[in-house]
Amino acid sequence: MNRIALTTLLMLALLSGCATTGGGRTTVTGTGPQDMLKLRAGPGLGFRVVLGLPEGTELIRRDCVTEMGQLWCRVSLADAPGMTGYVSADYLSGS
Repeated sequence: MNRIALTTLLMLALLSGCATTGGGRTTVTGTGPQDMLKLRAGPGLGFRVVLGLPEGTELIRRDCVTEMGQLWCRVSLADAPGMTGYVSADYLSGS
């Protein structure tokens, strides 16, 4: 398999794990007991932090984008759907 085809397949696999149309539920995982996942205003480390999310926080995953090789998902809080932002997909269950 050539390199372009392999790269394309890998990107599709990454995106399909985060693609949702109706808002899939997910949970913050992997942050550790003393850390919080940063909910950011945009998809990347350069965006301001809106809120810290502790391990186990339930979210509704909207859509995902890749920025600088990192997959970022737009999410809202399950208990407060008006609170939205972006988090790294590495810290979402099922990603």
